[in-house]
Amino acid sequence: MTTPNLPAKKARWVVIAVVILALGGALAFWLSRDHGKENTLRLYGNVDIREVQLAFRQPGRVLQMAFDEGDAVRASERLAVLDAQPYKDALAAAQAQAQVAQAELTKLRRGLRPQEITQARETLRKAQALATETERNFQRQSGLLASGASSQRTVDAARTARDQAAAGVEAAKAGLSQASEGFRKEDIAAAEARLAAAQAAAAQATTALADTELVAPSDGTIIARVREPGSMVASQSTVYSLSLDKPVYVRAYVGEPNLGRIAPGTVVHVKSDASDKVYRGQIGFISPRAEFTPKTVETTDLRTDLVYRLRIVIDEADSDAALRQGMPVTITLDAPPGATAPTGKR
Repeated sequence: MTTPNLPAKKARWVVIAVVILALGGALAFWLSRDHGKENTLRLYGNVDIREVQLAFRQPGRVLQMAFDEGDAVRASERLAVLDAQPYKDALAAAQAQAQVAQAELTKLRRGLRPQEITQARETLRKAQALATETERNFQRQSGLLASGASSQRTVDAARTARDQAAAGVEAAKAGLSQASEGFRKEDIAAAEARLAAAQAAAAQATTALADTELVAPSDGTIIARVREPGSMVASQSTVYSLSLDKPVYVRAYVGEPNLGRIAPGTVVHVKSDASDKVYRGQIGFISPRAEFTPKTVETTDLRTDLVYRLRIVIDEADSDAALRQGMPVTITLDAPPGATAPTGKR
């Protein structure tokens, strides 16, 4: 009786054991992997630096600087003040000119006073009486000329007096008509224009006086105090530099192959190297133009180097002072290849 081939059987069992171990290891490796990571898109960027250079719109002498570097300010809070006395004087003068123009316009619209109209009417009656008297004298002198009781010279003088009296009557009639009708429409229109100009000058003076106070346009932190009280400043000369704290913007870039995985409104998670806190944000803007575009014709390989700028808005309720401007951050979002993100814009 022959003995079975033990070495062959042993080798076969060894192969089977190796295959089983290999399959078990592959299964364990597959189970141990975080499959969610395969769909995670990771971007890198920086917290945007947002500053405002604050300046007076009017020149003058700085009277007060209310804040120092590092102070937090609220929107509409007064930061600095100019000496306002020259602007108060200019406003008073402008308002006085407006009052004068208003009075002139009121006078033209009301016309002449009743007493002046009565005076013009009496002037006409006087002129008519004089014309009647000179006409009678002319007729009398003309009748005496034939008998030699009056000379031609006397008749001519009577005629001239009569004609002058008649002209006086016409002038008095015109004066009464003008007094009754009031001033011309053109004069009233000119007075209205002068009043509008005076009122505009007063409004400009009011604005200039208001501009002697510098207020914060929004919440932020003073990062530079450029002037001190007593300094003479020109208009548009920087007095403070204000860093805008909210909303917090993050600037990042996405490669062209991953552009289809994101859209405005996509929720992202932002983390800095300084802490373990994860901030919630939302993509608010995707640049329609590629950057770092090669100057030559783009090949298939070069086209993958194109990137697009993103603006990510951090939720105000989630942001804090630890997220400082200029800080590098890492942005992650779950976006499988080919997925369409929700649309929206902030």
